[in-house]
Amino acid sequence: MILNYLTGMWPSVAPALGNHLWQSTLFAVLAGLLALFLRKNHARVRYVLWFAASLKFLIPFALLVFLGSHLSWLRSSAPTSASLYVAMQEVSQPFDQTTMSMIPRPTSATATASLLHILPMILVAAWLCGFFVVLFGWYLRWRRISAMMRQAAPITAGREADAIRQLERIVGIQEPLELRLSRTTLEPGIFGIARPVLLWPKGISDCLTDAHMKAILAHELWHIRRRDNLAAATHMAVEAIFWFHPLVWWLGSRLVEEREWACDEAVLESGGDRKAYAESILKICEFCVGSPLACVSGVTGADLKKRIVHIMTEGIARNLDFSRKLLLSVAGLVVVAAPIGFGLLHATQTQAQSQGQNPTAVAPAFEVASIKPNKSDHGVFRMMFAPDGFSATSVTLQMLIRTAYDVQEEQIPGAPSWFGSEYYDIEAKMDRSVTDELSKLSEDQRNIERRRMLRALLSNRFQLTLHRETKELGVYSLVIAGNGSKLQEAKPGDTYPNGFKGPDGGSGARMFRMGTYVGGAGELAGQGLPIASQVRPSLVGLLTQQLGRPVLDKTGLVGDYDFTLKWRPNGDEGSIFAAIQDQLGLKLESQEGPVEVLVIDHVERPSEN
Repeated sequence: MILNYLTGMWPSVAPALGNHLWQSTLFAVLAGLLALFLRKNHARVRYVLWFAASLKFLIPFALLVFLGSHLSWLRSSAPTSASLYVAMQEVSQPFDQTTMSMIPRPTSATATASLLHILPMILVAAWLCGFFVVLFGWYLRWRRISAMMRQAAPITAGREADAIRQLERIVGIQEPLELRLSRTTLEPGIFGIARPVLLWPKGISDCLTDAHMKAILAHELWHIRRRDNLAAATHMAVEAIFWFHPLVWWLGSRLVEEREWACDEAVLESGGDRKAYAESILKICEFCVGSPLACVSGVTGADLKKRIVHIMTEGIARNLDFSRKLLLSVAGLVVVAAPIGFGLLHATQTQAQSQGQNPTAVAPAFEVASIKPNKSDHGVFRMMFAPDGFSATSVTLQMLIRTAYDVQEEQIPGAPSWFGSEYYDIEAKMDRSVTDELSKLSEDQRNIERRRMLRALLSNRFQLTLHRETKELGVYSLVIAGNGSKLQEAKPGDTYPNGFKGPDGGSGARMFRMGTYVGGAGELAGQGLPIASQVRPSLVGLLTQQLGRPVLDKTGLVGDYDFTLKWRPNGDEGSIFAAIQDQLGLKLESQEGPVEVLVIDHVERPSEN
């Protein structure tokens, strides 16, 4: 069941994930280019860029696109250029979700199809393994720090407490910071996010002068002021979710480096002595080991040699000038406005297309409809769409759903028993304006709208509600037989000068755009029909109707073909399976495959009127 669910979800999840990953990667590359351009400016600016790149992995552009598409107060604006929309669509969504048919189309080989069927499960299992491994590693290190916290004793008086109370006023921290004395040689570090605690290793104060101690404490207080632990914890979540992406781990090292440099600059800008500050960092390195957890802000992170050079070089960090501020403002505006604008364009374009394809309404419906039980002629049924309406005689709700949703009986599991045993006569008429507008559409568009109208009728009169699921069902795969295909490719413009003839020599073909067919008991003929199609009659569709079981196209044949097929419907010899192989050079193979089914949520018998 889980495998079926993953297989059904995969066609929609995979393109969305692919788009999100490449967009986040491109965003990180652009952030890196900006950081390189601003390498002479303050580290806090570059830190914001790297953190934005990390945060982008948690915030898909699709959310901003969704926001833009739902800004209804802008939807009434003038129609936008379709070419502009298509260009943005191609750039922003290179991985498009394939139009999902009622029956997903497998690959040509059974073994390959089986592998692709279980591929989502393999990928999900691999991701879960990596996810839990990363989480477990963080948990072990977090548990180690927690144990140190429980064993540490509070410091309420002394040089450390006096210095930190004084520095809190300078840095601008309102709530007093809790200071604890740790028995380990772990470097001084801030632990916690909501109620941070400073772990101070025992004995280190004896190695530091007052100036050195104040420099270290000021560094830690700036970590609190900047909320570095919260940012680090956020990036830890990114690393756990996207552990497979190398760029995520590289971003983590950039964040650690820039946050330490940013705190260094803040300490010096608040009046710290450069020489004493550099000496204090070196003394910490001599006395302590590093912090074991990324979200514990310490002192000795990043490249130590570069940090010391950076600290001792006065004026190395420049303030942002107007041009750089403008560049950052424009970049931020583009990042937010572009996906929202794309959403607006998408909504406007969709509305324009809808209005162009169906000027009548969002969902045209029948003006009047009569539904009555049929208690007499169950042996003869009739169902047809007329230019001005829909009529059916002696039809079941099951037949109506199959027509409205283009599915087979097996694709409506769990339906009530009366679905196939109670018969109805239906007469539905359209409003004249709806008829006129439908006549302006192409045949394919008109058939789509008629099915939508029939669905609306079923929803209104039968109170029918349903949802779609993917289920393993018995299907037939249509493949090329060993001796090769015997189908005759239709010639463009061939209209059969003597008229289209069925297998018995008679006419009466069903006429469609670029294709005709006729059929009867044990006979089927087609002219200019594709092997498979979602909007046109096709060989696969006709065989599905004959067999009552979904047929999947695995022939790999494209184009339109002429064919004639005869078989004995009530005998073993000359069955449709043998006829397909002998007369068409194709073969039907029975197998289990993922099929989209309709699950009935609610339905009622209709009232007569």
